[in-house]
Amino acid sequence: MEQGNFLIRDFPKDDRPRERLVTEGADSLSNHELIAILLRSGTKDESVIQLANRLLRHFDGLRMLRDASIEEMMSIKGIGKVKAIELMAAFELGRRIQRLKYEDRFSIRSPEDCAEYMMEEMRFLTQEHFICLYLNTKNQVIHRQTVFIGSLNASIVHPREVFREAFRRSAASIICLHNHPSGVRLQGVSF
Repeated sequence: MEQGNFLIRDFPKDDRPRERLVTEGADSLSNHELIAILLRSGTKDESVIQLANRLLRHFDGLRMLRDASIEEMMSIKGIGKVKAIELMAAFELGRRIQRLKYEDRFSIRSPEDCAEYMMEEMRFLTQEHFICLYLNTKNQVIHRQTVFIGSLNASIVHPREVFREAFRRSAASIICLHNHPSGVRLQGVSF
């Protein structure tokens, strides 16, 4: 579809990249639509979508754009220093996410491993904390969350608070811990 010199506000709401991301998910957007969201605005002569298309064409796609310098991006009319920096930051985040390794995660194979992982952090808390560790199928910690902070001697937690994050993280198992401010006991329950 030829888009002419329309501004993004001239597009039907359902065709705008941000709105489509919310309603259809990020994976439904094309590369130029994702770039357009990062750029946020076009120029007085072209929409942000046209600017994103031109940027991708200039660099022959994402691979060359990913490796472009700030100066190279700024050579494109409509891409100033701020937009170039934002694009570079987005690409760097993508690289860092790609380098994340599951092997770097702490594995819990016994109650002692759990105590080693959490004891020092929880030892001197002055209120009861209910903390959940969410594990993958290899018993590696994929997320840690303080679900509730209680009083000196009580913490009340609803199961939905525990399981909500488990579903969100696709956790294979959960370890629930709470401290005793009156002592140094660390208790855990595994689901």
